[in-house]
Amino acid sequence: MKGKVRLITTMLIFGSIGVFVKKIELSSSEIAFLRGIIGSLFLLCASFLVKHKPSFKALKENALLLLLSGGAIGLNWIFLFESYRYTTISNATISYYFAPIFVMVLAPWVLKEKLTGGKVACILAAMVGLFLIVTPGGQGQNHTLGISYGLLAAALYASVILMNKFIKNLSGFETTLIQLMAAAIVLLPYIGWQGNLAFAGLNSTSIIFILILGIVHTGLAYFLYFTSIQELKGSTIAVLSYIDPISAVIIAAIFLGESMTVIQMIGGFLILGSTFLSERLELKIKTPTTTP
Repeated sequence: MKGKVRLITTMLIFGSIGVFVKKIELSSSEIAFLRGIIGSLFLLCASFLVKHKPSFKALKENALLLLLSGGAIGLNWIFLFESYRYTTISNATISYYFAPIFVMVLAPWVLKEKLTGGKVACILAAMVGLFLIVTPGGQGQNHTLGISYGLLAAALYASVILMNKFIKNLSGFETTLIQLMAAAIVLLPYIGWQGNLAFAGLNSTSIIFILILGIVHTGLAYFLYFTSIQELKGSTIAVLSYIDPISAVIIAAIFLGESMTVIQMIGGFLILGSTFLSERLELKIKTPTTTP
């Protein structure tokens, strides 16, 4: 399978994640924990099959960053899944794509990168887009809360992108594998504190969907993603990554009957257009896409 086909397949898989999460009758923290466990086990098996041996010295050197970024990924999933619960998949996905904007805002302080006029314009356009999504008539408090959760998830993913820039001597595959394990480890005491270790809401339907979420949407999708980006240019990855939010809107409309107003569509276009331009302006980002 060629690199472009693998990446397109990955984005279509990511685009369907919200529909599956909505069918799982567990708390967001339980879903995130099981996703981390199943996904990391899949990637661990894949690393054995391809005979990939990580550098234990590099793992030790980056241990703190891997633990922190893994914890951020786990919390990022919780907020994203909560966003799906309180608002539409379209709103949640588009608000989640604010992550590159957060990276752009923080880069001058964290990475000492210059904030150019073009980047400022992207930030302002994205803010206008967000205002258009949140404020149309008919939007209730739940939608606003859901979008807020989506933005929190985006902020956490932005922190992962920034932390990954300081991780040295590890491939993207190795980093992701350890981060998924770390996410599960960090979330375990949290769900224990919530009293959800019994997974009381787990029924046959939820088991099927959580397995699909862990194996297909996490293990397989991340494996396809990291093997495809090795063969593609950064600009190509940036363009193809927008199949994810577009397909998410279409899938939600087909299977859940969700829709967006014209004003919201304009807002979504402004946000996605801004993040696309920001990624074209900043080709130093190793993984331009925002992976859910």
